[in-house]
Amino acid sequence: MDRRGFIREIVPVAEKKTSQQVFSRTQSGLNPYTGAWGDEELLHLLRRTMFGACRADQQYFRGRTMDQVVDELLNPNAPAPTPPIKEYANPTTVGVNVDTAVLQGSTWVNNINSDGTIQSLRRASYKKWLTGNLINQDRSIREKMILFWTDHFGNEATDVGNGNWIYSQHQLIRQHSLGNFKNLIRDITLDVAMLRYLNGYLNNATAPDENYARELMELFTLGNGPDSRYTETDVKEAAKVLTGWTINGTTYQPVFTPTRHSSANKTFSSFFNNTVITGRTGATAGMLELDDLHNMIFAQQEVAKFIARRVYRWFVYYQIDADAERNVITPLADIFRRGGYEIKPMLSALLKSEHFYDKINRGCYIKSPADHVIGSLREMNVVFPPVSNWSTNYGLWNTFYSWMTNMGMNLHDPPNVAGYPAYYQEPSFHELWITSDSLPKRNQFTDIMVSSGYSLNGFRVQFNCLEWARSLRNPGNPNDLLTEALSLLYQNQLSDVSKDQIKMQILLTGQQWDYYWTNAWMAYESNPTTANFNIVNNRLKSLFQYLFNLSEYQLI
Repeated sequence: MDRRGFIREIVPVAEKKTSQQVFSRTQSGLNPYTGAWGDEELLHLLRRTMFGACRADQQYFRGRTMDQVVDELLNPNAPAPTPPIKEYANPTTVGVNVDTAVLQGSTWVNNINSDGTIQSLRRASYKKWLTGNLINQDRSIREKMILFWTDHFGNEATDVGNGNWIYSQHQLIRQHSLGNFKNLIRDITLDVAMLRYLNGYLNNATAPDENYARELMELFTLGNGPDSRYTETDVKEAAKVLTGWTINGTTYQPVFTPTRHSSANKTFSSFFNNTVITGRTGATAGMLELDDLHNMIFAQQEVAKFIARRVYRWFVYYQIDADAERNVITPLADIFRRGGYEIKPMLSALLKSEHFYDKINRGCYIKSPADHVIGSLREMNVVFPPVSNWSTNYGLWNTFYSWMTNMGMNLHDPPNVAGYPAYYQEPSFHELWITSDSLPKRNQFTDIMVSSGYSLNGFRVQFNCLEWARSLRNPGNPNDLLTEALSLLYQNQLSDVSKDQIKMQILLTGQQWDYYWTNAWMAYESNPTTANFNIVNNRLKSLFQYLFNLSEYQLI
């Protein structure tokens, strides 16, 4: 089945549209949600704000109110993960600056090294570490927000080249991920990785480079919608404001060089109320003019609307119709702007809204590769080695990073500065995650994890289907087992007819009486011989392999 066929298969009828007819998905807005609050709603919230909904997190939050759960998700208190380490061997290539200053198993993040081979190894180390962060995330929205902002700024680690700079950018984003957006923009502008990626370090008075100035407006703050009416002249003038910033060749820190800065006045269009940023000289000129530029941009209402739309497309749905714009985006942007561009109040309003829990917004979003790979590892309670076994962990993390990359999501390395196409490319948006190439790989991944998993240094990670089933309330009853498994793995439930067919064909091996499974399970529980184990384990493996391959598992 091709991508379009797959989408037609899984998208509810009410959501399908034609060129002749436009449907209003829903009239719900940002009013606080007051409906039912049970496992279904909790799982919806956890799947959208974290990567998968693991059993421990479900049990932890069960019994809390919606407000309590959202508040805790938005206020992480777990310590930041320890920095990435040197888990790679020293290069043996002739002419390479051998990385002997950093001991094996120690962090490299504070060691300056300009060798390209070593920096390539550090970028790889960072991506493994980043994958581990997603797997071992705390009970908060933090890791998903870090990925959101990393996509928003779209820096390609390969193009930046320096692993230390990429890690520093990650730390900057981690610091601001749930903080103040205006402060985030201010700091990211002078981030070394950003200066390198968008040529800010080359920007000087004699040859202003417009690259960052353009993306600052088009991709980072204002967008390119019909109400973002900045001009080419505005981009050119903003580029002049940003002249003089470069990278210190010894410390690899951002530095302002007054002699490279344009001290002329910068005049902007009527979109910015014909603002004139006064040209300055001296050591403070760069920061003073930068603050003026950011204040001018953030005075525009479109900034809040642009970010509100970006957040909406990450956490709710890709399509923003006129009703969603009026009932959700506009009031959400008002909250964002009135709150001084604090991120938490905007997220809180959205995640506590009737719109977020609207039935039509549940199970309608195609999983990203991270949601699919990391989510399944967490949902199936996959156990990894202890922290002390860093060599094995990094090796396994690399396996799962590679799977995400093969499915179209190379962490911190999107195709271009606009980020991953699934979050911005009209009209398909999230449909782009499913292609004739990526869909078989999704199925291959879960097939492998069910059948054998991966083994490294004597440690195996695998979907333990039998132990997972044993954790359910009544695994000896095939109906209860299947119903609970589906409720934990799927947002959209199967019909009774489908469940009966799956039960009969897999758990009952073609028989029609429930006791064929019940007797097998009880025999294993009372006498776990190899033969009894194989009977229930093989049936469960077949069951979970089948469930993971259904289209319903691709949706959150």
